[in-house]
Amino acid sequence: MKRIGILTSGGDAPGMNAAIRAVTRKAIFEGMEVYGINYGYAGLVAGDIRRLDISDVGDKIQRGGTFLYSARYPEFATEEGQLKGIEQLKKFGIEGLVVIGGDGSYHGALALTKHGFPAIGLPGTIDNDIPGTDFTIGFDTATNTVLEAVDRIRDTATSHVRTFIIEVMGRDAGDIALWAGVAGGADDIIIPEHNFDMKVVAGKIQEGRDRGKKHCLIILAEGVMGGNEFAEKLREYGNYHARVTVLGHVVRGGSPTARDRVLASKFGWRAVELLKEGKGGLCIGILDNKIVAADIVDTLENKKHRPDLELYRLNNEISL
Repeated sequence: MKRIGILTSGGDAPGMNAAIRAVTRKAIFEGMEVYGINYGYAGLVAGDIRRLDISDVGDKIQRGGTFLYSARYPEFATEEGQLKGIEQLKKFGIEGLVVIGGDGSYHGALALTKHGFPAIGLPGTIDNDIPGTDFTIGFDTATNTVLEAVDRIRDTATSHVRTFIIEVMGRDAGDIALWAGVAGGADDIIIPEHNFDMKVVAGKIQEGRDRGKKHCLIILAEGVMGGNEFAEKLREYGNYHARVTVLGHVVRGGSPTARDRVLASKFGWRAVELLKEGKGGLCIGILDNKIVAADIVDTLENKKHRPDLELYRLNNEISL
């Protein structure tokens, strides 16, 4: 394989630029040409494609977001859109593709694979909801961003003896809420993957107040409900001086952590190794601290990401 392409799709995640850098420089080291595709699958179909050189990925490893940009392009779910994309890949002489993104991006790579075009998927999403990997690019940075906010909110919550409901991103997954909640000493963590009883939540807040506790922090995953809705339901059980903070898209931005930079670099390096071997239809992940590659069809169709619910149990038992 002499010429490969790379694109980022779906929501941006800190560390995507580090992955692009690793793919580009490893490919050039192996004597390949690398072409960057702007705006994900939309740019692929439009032919918004440019050659990348070593200098194009310089000064990028520390930057959040993606310098190849990203866009939603639901039309790529159709066969017509997929064939238009393949037509552009052939036009530029691109023989293999690295796709960095989340669930939707993976399905695009899966479609290309089924059409016989070699594609490798790299898990890039703050949500950490991709099967076949323990961690995704961007998750660690997003969790630390939430944690910094939690630590700051604790100060004001204590000063005013208030309950703070902190709504965090994650789509339908509770990983960010779970990890940031445990690390931030949250009194309660509410995630989509585990049922909760508002009466029990209220009882826990009251028990803390009866002991003289000056604050209460509840980390709420957006996949359960919005923070304001949660606060309204909580008020049915008493006045706990609840305030809501919706962290929103701030969680997606910022310079990636060392962990995300290294993880992204490992993923990108391995993707080029696989394409060099003529392999496609794979997705890369990290399981038990080892970089692995699995069949993308089997991964998407037969596997499901599940959060570490032992962390949920742990928090319930130590957040007294």
